[in-house]
Amino acid sequence: MAGVRILPKRRRLTLRQREEIEFYIAISPWLIGLLLFTGGPLIASLVMSFTNWTGLTTREWIGLQNYQKLFFGDRLFWVVLKNTFYYGFASVCLGTIGALLAAILMNQKVPGIEVFRTLYYLPSVTSGVAIAILWVWLFNPQVGLVNYLLSLVGIKGPQWLGSQRWAMPALILMSLWGIGGNMIILLAGLQGIPEYLYEAVRIDGGNKWHEFIHVTLPMLSPVLFYVIVISIIQSFQIFTNVYVMTRGGPGTATLVYVMYLYQNAFEYLKMGYASAMAWILFVIILGLTWLQFKASKYWVYYEFEER
Repeated sequence: MAGVRILPKRRRLTLRQREEIEFYIAISPWLIGLLLFTGGPLIASLVMSFTNWTGLTTREWIGLQNYQKLFFGDRLFWVVLKNTFYYGFASVCLGTIGALLAAILMNQKVPGIEVFRTLYYLPSVTSGVAIAILWVWLFNPQVGLVNYLLSLVGIKGPQWLGSQRWAMPALILMSLWGIGGNMIILLAGLQGIPEYLYEAVRIDGGNKWHEFIHVTLPMLSPVLFYVIVISIIQSFQIFTNVYVMTRGGPGTATLVYVMYLYQNAFEYLKMGYASAMAWILFVIILGLTWLQFKASKYWVYYEFEER
């Protein structure tokens, strides 16, 4: 009919589009929080790393001087890097092996195994400060339980946290206390391995060792890879245990990266310098993670991956 304008029909959203919109609406509080409380401070710390700022005075732009001082003028920077790599390598190796052995033990079908799984896992969710204080007592050279147990077999225990030689090994030994978290992850991986693979090994005349080498490790390799990556990231950020137990001492024996970063930021009031340290740590962890992903193709097996 003349003079009547026909409006175009509005396109209706598909079910997939509506679900996507609802999804982004649902996570919008988290996204806003991420941008404001994580993204914002990240950018601020990057800018701060190029300044000389105490947190109280006006920021002074100094360019790359903080980074130059770290690499070429700060002897302690290389000491804390060495200590952190030492702690990280030893704690991750021992912790991963310990978690794997514990997971294999907890995977046995015996009465009451659920109780043991709970007992192994509980230390990993206990307050870090409480655990550190407990281990200070355990490592006490006069009345500590560790030296008492050693004395029962005729061994005179060392000074542990009071010795430059034994303080770092003590922290590494203490890190084994928290293998319960990784144990649960590896236990879940073990329980996902098909039983028929073990049966095939036994039919071919293999023993338990063959089952472990040719079935358990390959099938568990993706989970092991995840555990190793996360453990390395966590080991390079160790702080609570060192702060409570040794404060980086004796001397610089346990002065690890984040502890030194904390000292620069909140004891020496070198906020710009500490921000530069934080970004260097980010680059180190990022590089180590990248190297692990590159190396994973040589040892990580994915069941449905084409070779």
